[in-house]
Amino acid sequence: MARYLATIDTPMTPEQACAYLSDFANAGEWDPSVVQARRLGDGPPRLGSQFRLVARFLGRSNELTYTITEFDPPHAVSFRAESPTVISLDRISFGAHGGMTRVTYDARLTLRGPLRLIDPLLGLAFGQLARRALVGLRAALGAQAPAGASA
Repeated sequence: MARYLATIDTPMTPEQACAYLSDFANAGEWDPSVVQARRLGDGPPRLGSQFRLVARFLGRSNELTYTITEFDPPHAVSFRAESPTVISLDRISFGAHGGMTRVTYDARLTLRGPLRLIDPLLGLAFGQLARRALVGLRAALGAQAPAGASA
């Protein structure tokens, strides 16, 4: 399993940051690996809402459908996507911190089937991808330099 944990402080309110990041179709705006992102269905994001993302990873285009599995605005939102080769879990939490909103993004990626053999290499590739996404996310949120990140 590969994990990337990052913390960003943004001048947005928790409500604004949560609304923006709960709409996972916005990932195409801040994650350079996402080549296509769209919401499936109508209405605002809520528990059970789904988003189809196509991302470039390890030299391939990968399509995943993410489902909101936790929705507690403006405190947290979680997404899960699963395919025959990968499970992706993303949890984003929001809280007040020194006049800003602290956004904590916890992403986990687990390979399935025969691909589990390359799991040790996954962390390196996933870390690079996540660091590039963090730069875009920081810009989208009008954020300060990240308070901390670990791969």
